Amino acid sequence: MTKYILDLELISKEILNEGYVVLRLTDPQALLPEMRPGQFVEVRVDGSSTTFLRRPISINRVVRESNELWLLVHAVGDGTRRMASLEAGATVNVVLPLGNGFTLPEPVAEGIEPQSRLLVGGGVGTAPLLALGEELVARGHKPVFLLGGRSAKDLMQLDLFRQLGEVLVTTEDGSAGERGFVTQHSVWSQLSTTRSQLSTVYTCGPKPMMMAVAQKCRELGLACEASFENMMACGLGACLCCVEETTEGNVCVCKEGPVFAMDGPLPRPIRR
Repeated sequence: MTKYILDLELISKEILNEGYVVLRLTDPQALLPEMRPGQFVEVRVDGSSTTFLRRPISINRVVRESNELWLLVHAVGDGTRRMASLEAGATVNVVLPLGNGFTLPEPVAEGIEPQSRLLVGGGVGTAPLLALGEELVARGHKPVFLLGGRSAKDLMQLDLFRQLGEVLVTTEDGSAGERGFVTQHSVWSQLSTTRSQLSTVYTCGPKPMMMAVAQKCRELGLACEASFENMMACGLGACLCCVEETTEGNVCVCKEGPVFAMDGPLPRPIRR
């Protein structure tokens, strides 16, 4: 896909929870380019004496009706804190779209009953699952979301997820949903007897969580794709800071991923 360097305008900022904000951006000059769920953008951080490289941010949502790009930002360092402090009217320079997104199924044919697809996210890793869920619904499929956090305050955008499909929740402290990790939710035991109703699992979040989800899927014979969140300085495969070991040797996550097939102990690049 063609890549663009754009100056986008910040329309508004929504504070979700402490340390998490959604930036709603638009191109005042033209329609936003095509973007696929699972792809990401590289954001230039202006006015920082410590942040010299762009910051990779997952595409949270693309709203075509209003020509908006949503970015869910977790303010954990100087760069992301400066991004989270921006106010409406600010100019945000981005490179997009980058990477390879999730594999999208064909639209459901008339008269065919769609299979459910499980989308598993942890923390800020839930961000790309919103765009993915919207695309699945647009193609006639049924997303089921399994979202986890340390506590209830770490669960974000639940109202938007619920507009798309069933939402299952886990928290480590038991303050919302089932207590424990996403891999401990009771849905997995249900899938052991009803997995014929589920075709694919998509996941994004901390790497240990995704590896555990992938192991569950292999045990159940389910296809699984995971979106890795390695640090990506350039987004083009030049700086080599996001290298990951895969079935094809070491590859750059930003160029060969960030989405990989998880049908074995190591990630497998998806060739399209």
